[in-house]
Amino acid sequence: MHTVDSHVTGGTGPGGPGEHRSARDRLRSRLRVRSVAGQVFLWLLVVVVLLVGAALTTLILQARNYATSDAVHRTRAAAVTLAQVPTVVDALGSADPTAVLQPLALDITKKGGFDYVVIASPEGIRYAQTAQPELIGQRLIGPYQPALKGPITISFTAPIGRVVESSAPVTRPDGSVAGLVQVGYTVAHAGSAVSGQLPVLFGGAVAAFAVGAGGAVLVRRRLRRQTHGLGPAEMTRMYDHHDAVLHAVREGVLIVGGDGRALLANDEARRLLELAPEVEGRPVTELGLDPGLAELLVSGRAATDEVHLAEDRLLAVSSRPTAPFGGGPGSVATIRDTTELRALAGQAEAARARLKLLYDAGLRVGTTLDIVRTAQELADVAVPRFADFVTVELAEAVLRGDEPLPGTGVAGGPRIRRVAADGIREDRPFYPVGSQISPLPGTPEATALGSGRASLVADLRQAHAWWARDPQTADRILAYGVHSLVSAPLKARGLTLGTVTFWRAGESAPFGPEDVSFAEELVARAAMCLDNARRYTREHRMAEALQRSLLPRGLPEQNALAVAYRYLPAQRGVGGDWFDVVPLPGFRVALVVGDVVGHGLHAAATMGRLRTAVLNFAALDLPPDELLGRLDELIARLDQGEAGEGEGDIEGEGELAIAGATCLYVIYDPVSGHCAMARAGHPPPALVRSDGSVEFVDLPAGPPLGVGGLPFESTELQLEPGTALVLYTDGLVTGRERDLENGLAALHRSLADAHADRSPEEICRAVFDALVPSRPSDDIALLVARTRLLAPDQVASWDVPDDFAAVSRIRNACTDQLTAWGLEELTFTAELILSELITNALRYGAQPIHVRMLRDTSLVCEISDASSTAPHLRYAATMDEGGRGLFLVAQLAERWGTRYTARGKVIWSEQPLTAPEFQFEAMLL
Repeated sequence: MHTVDSHVTGGTGPGGPGEHRSARDRLRSRLRVRSVAGQVFLWLLVVVVLLVGAALTTLILQARNYATSDAVHRTRAAAVTLAQVPTVVDALGSADPTAVLQPLALDITKKGGFDYVVIASPEGIRYAQTAQPELIGQRLIGPYQPALKGPITISFTAPIGRVVESSAPVTRPDGSVAGLVQVGYTVAHAGSAVSGQLPVLFGGAVAAFAVGAGGAVLVRRRLRRQTHGLGPAEMTRMYDHHDAVLHAVREGVLIVGGDGRALLANDEARRLLELAPEVEGRPVTELGLDPGLAELLVSGRAATDEVHLAEDRLLAVSSRPTAPFGGGPGSVATIRDTTELRALAGQAEAARARLKLLYDAGLRVGTTLDIVRTAQELADVAVPRFADFVTVELAEAVLRGDEPLPGTGVAGGPRIRRVAADGIREDRPFYPVGSQISPLPGTPEATALGSGRASLVADLRQAHAWWARDPQTADRILAYGVHSLVSAPLKARGLTLGTVTFWRAGESAPFGPEDVSFAEELVARAAMCLDNARRYTREHRMAEALQRSLLPRGLPEQNALAVAYRYLPAQRGVGGDWFDVVPLPGFRVALVVGDVVGHGLHAAATMGRLRTAVLNFAALDLPPDELLGRLDELIARLDQGEAGEGEGDIEGEGELAIAGATCLYVIYDPVSGHCAMARAGHPPPALVRSDGSVEFVDLPAGPPLGVGGLPFESTELQLEPGTALVLYTDGLVTGRERDLENGLAALHRSLADAHADRSPEEICRAVFDALVPSRPSDDIALLVARTRLLAPDQVASWDVPDDFAAVSRIRNACTDQLTAWGLEELTFTAELILSELITNALRYGAQPIHVRMLRDTSLVCEISDASSTAPHLRYAATMDEGGRGLFLVAQLAERWGTRYTARGKVIWSEQPLTAPEFQFEAMLL
């Protein structure tokens, strides 16, 4: 009883066995690792310790092997090298080898760090011994004879440690053995270097252990974060929960291994793909899936929402490889049923495509202001994205730029013309472009034109009115496979310009009600572009008509120059280039070429004003530089007046100021061959000599007209008969791809290539062929004039002395000249004119006085004197004795006038070569 009590007391009291058991349990619970992270940490720590120990052991063994190998290599190399030294060979054959060899051996031993060096004779007698010099002269111990046949290396244990000894024979030049060299080295010496590295090795081992342990700690922490400190039981329970969720979701999950076999499929994947119950482990290619889907699952490639067909379902499949995310080779695919979503997405995609088509139409339709090209752009943009074929018809008036007439396109009204067509095939069965169409009542075109809204025909086989318009063509269209159409009117600003018809054929879906509104929107946008092109065409035609009316209709008759010209307006619009050939008194001729900056009505109107001003100034018979000066002043006044008036004008009329103009003015005299010219900012004229040489006249450029502030300078030349004057505007020599310098060089080449005997017309043709592009960006005017001289027998001249009695002599000489010319019927009138003009010159003029008569297309009488005072025509009173002379001249001559020269003036009169009937009777009436 006592024992039992004692046992119980000892089991529960302090220091008893129960207390020791609880301490052991607590220690066990601490040592026991429950979490996966802790178990992995212990395992990694053990692995690191084992790897570090193995690495350290391997390094020590490698160090020992390295020491032995290093001793072998060093002694062998030293022995062989010393044996081949000529000094050794010579010393072995000398009377006292030790005297030479012993210092050499000591030097080798010291520098090489060897333990000893021995040099002996073939019989083994030592001649040199570094370790124990007292052994010199004694025989070697041990078998040395094998070393006499070649180098050998042996190792043995000596009191100083493990020794490696290499021996090598010393041979004479004849090949006989002269002696033996032995080099010894203690392995411990080589190992000392390795031993010095042992702290480093141990330090590296400690560092490796620290890194490994740290890595294990990091892995433990990372795994602990990933597993949240859970143990195997907890992870198993969590896996069960995840498995339940995996099969409960409404999205299919299919995991495929790297060998192409199915590893896992949840319930939704089995339902969507209609898989068998035992699918795990079977090849995916044997599951009866769509080939495209099977290929995706086996390939392992990444995919996002790829659509595949499974029976009547559209499945969106996303696939990702598992290897990059910590899994083994293979892939995981998620599968969603998108059949209904795909239908909605198709509608959204169709709407997006139509919006994109409208956007593209805004960019591609109306790139130019050409009506036909704009219509063709509309047809091109709708094929094939909206229709398989498109035809565009416009009213005839629209093509001319006019507004369409009422009733256009209806039966009995003005017809419409097909101007554009496009389609997916070239062999279209429709009326060709250029055909006139008159829709019958009830046809889609007539319905669209009448209602102003698009007309839909979903099935052309049921469109009897359309078929009745032209049964033969309708049958051909139906046989071609065209099955539906939408016809929409082209309406802009309340005007119906024409119609656009969209056609679908073949496998394309027929047009539906949703296509009608889109067709109206597309056509409405194109109609605005077409109306802009129509209005531009109208303005362009008006500008062209204005320009044609302002340009010369033909060249005046004159014999001083043989003239040809070319004029080509720009493709983009009417410009302001002009030219003129102006006959002047004395059979002289003025050539004018000018250019107004810009295009359009303003440029054409400005050109007309400048041309009129030049003609008026030319009638004053001004020299070229003075004419350009007056023209410059006129433009400056016009600009100022228009700018002032435009300040309060409607429509901005003040903006019509002349932006810039250039001009070249040339006067040629066929009597003397004298030519005077001046230019205002215009390209210089070219001269083609009779010998074929070409040059540009060195003519001062002068500022453009309207700039003001600088005078114009003229140049005077003496031209031979047959010289060609070439005047042009800058559009001939400049362009987008050619500057002025290159253009002038090209003009020079083209003129040089033309033969000197070519006519002006042929020169114009050659220059245009060489320089003018197919679509010039600027107006081009070219004027070629070949000079002529009056024959000597067409000119008669006399000097008039300062004596009134000379008047009769000059008059008689003129009468004789007229008789010689066969102009006797002009004698009386010519005598009266000359008498009056010579008398006026003697009375009011100054010497010298000169009389000249010219005969060409008319008779010209000229009286020049050194006075600048011009006579004036006036009406004499009844009792006046004078004042009737110039009146008679004006009545008898066809024209008369005064021109000023550098040394005075010239009064001239011009008469026709045939006297008019009843001339004097008309004077009396």
